[in-house]
Amino acid sequence: MPNTFKALQHAEPFVIETPGSRSLHFTRLEMQSRMCLDQPDWLSLEYTRLMMGFLLFMSQPGHVAIIGLGGGSLAKFCHCYLAESRITAVEVNPHVLSLRDKFHVPPDDERFSVILGDGADFVRAAEDSLDTLLVDGFVAEGIPPQLSSQSFYDDCFAALRRGGMAVFNLDGDDGDSEQYIERIARSFDTPILRVSAATCTNVVVFVCKGDRMLNHSIGTEALPRDLKFDVRAHLLPAFNRIRLALKDQRC
Repeated sequence: MPNTFKALQHAEPFVIETPGSRSLHFTRLEMQSRMCLDQPDWLSLEYTRLMMGFLLFMSQPGHVAIIGLGGGSLAKFCHCYLAESRITAVEVNPHVLSLRDKFHVPPDDERFSVILGDGADFVRAAEDSLDTLLVDGFVAEGIPPQLSSQSFYDDCFAALRRGGMAVFNLDGDDGDSEQYIERIARSFDTPILRVSAATCTNVVVFVCKGDRMLNHSIGTEALPRDLKFDVRAHLLPAFNRIRLALKDQRC
């Protein structure tokens, strides 16, 4: 763990509990993460289900990296339901990481690890080693500069293996979000897919290193067949939203 001086550089989150949920906050007006107590591995917030839309294009990624642990929703879901994948989550805020057990984030093992560190540094060092990169890093003020610069998005492109996919969670109410999307498109030099959440202000951006998404057949099947039935049902509304956005983009 970092020393006290470094820990004080980060905002300290707090937890709000209801009879059925536990949520992570930096302010009372904005929720960073939410866990249903009876299904702690489930994806409670819509944008997290949208981010899992990479499974429509890549159902069995070898190495999934997640920038921003928060309450661990994406990390837990990938660990639980992508049994053949290696999962690495990177969290810069030691106060967030200290809540790991409270949000039932599993212990590290041979295919799951949580790293305390700067996500930009991790991505920069991960050249040509990731199959899927999920970027969901927020601080109290929004997306930090090191996770939204042109050089960061260039590093995201370089970190992916050929055919890999990056997924970015953005805040549609952030006046800089369009600039971030332009930077992503510039770094990857390929069409992107943006999907707005129906129940919140999040905008999820999908982009591939290569033409995997361009060549994807939309079809009628909205989910990869190797997911369990209950998981498919859980993801279906969000994934149908992605499928329709992809169809509209091609029209």
